Amino acid sequence: MNYIVIAIIVVLVLLILYVISTYNGLVSLRNKKDDQWSQIDVQLKRRADLIPNLVEIVKGYAKHESETLEKVIEARNTYMTAKTPEEEMKASGEVTQALNKLLALSEAYPELKANENFLGLQKDVSDTEDKISYARQFYNDSVLTYNNKVQMFPSNLVAGIFHFTKATFFEASDSDKEVPKISF
Repeated sequence: MNYIVIAIIVVLVLLILYVISTYNGLVSLRNKKDDQWSQIDVQLKRRADLIPNLVEIVKGYAKHESETLEKVIEARNTYMTAKTPEEEMKASGEVTQALNKLLALSEAYPELKANENFLGLQKDVSDTEDKISYARQFYNDSVLTYNNKVQMFPSNLVAGIFHFTKATFFEASDSDKEVPKISF
């Protein structure tokens, strides 16, 4: 009878250790995912901060391109007022599309293309877009690892008990996948 009690205690201790370990692993993965989102957010905010300067420079050279400039400002404002990561993801796609059109304007205005301030801002925006792209990749890798842990047996049992839910990948919208149409 003593062996049965000892066996039950050992099994319970192992089960408790498994639950603790799995819970801590889930928390760690969720925090990593959240950290990766913060990295995207930092770059998106940097891009949003560069936009007003870029728009002001382009305004001076391309006065009749007001529709393009308004779309860039509107997209930036939509991003700045986004409340959830999903809203930020959608708004980010709109900003990217509007920025692509704005930067393409430089081809129609040689004096703008030669402006040092514009070239510097264009490079900053391009570098920031690259950083956003890399941050999105890292975020999606973190989401994949986290979602696997939340959904795979037996860790999904612990995830369900403690209300860990599946995370959303950062995906390009259909409008992001389209080639921008520029007309002059």
